Amino acid sequence: QVYLMESGGGSVQPGGSLRLSCEYSGHGYYSFYCMAWFRRAPGKEREEVATINVQGIQTYTDSVKDRFTISKDYAKNTVFLQMNNLKSTDTAMYYCAAGPICGDFRYWGQGTQVAVSS
Repeated sequence: QVYLMESGGGSVQPGGSLRLSCEYSGHGYYSFYCMAWFRRAPGKEREEVATINVQGIQTYTDSVKDRFTISKDYAKNTVFLQMNNLKSTDTAMYYCAAGPICGDFRYWGQGTQVAVSS
């Protein structure tokens, strides 16, 4: 069993910041070789936002580069998504995902809602 639990969502004004957290646990250390944040905005397809692999290599979708940062705390089994300079277009449900390689995400959290509006 693998468990992912997101937290940290909320409502902020444009230009504000939020830090999402994803605590993970379960069997098979390889299950967490790649961790990612996805989001789904109302009426839109799910979008991969950021990934971090076991070597610490990060990727970001273009719309969040220079604003979002993904990081991983191995001691706490937690992945973070620091989101700065938030825009209304960042409003979405954010999901944490894990898998043995990036692109093969087998495990998902329940999601945490982010709303950006004035």
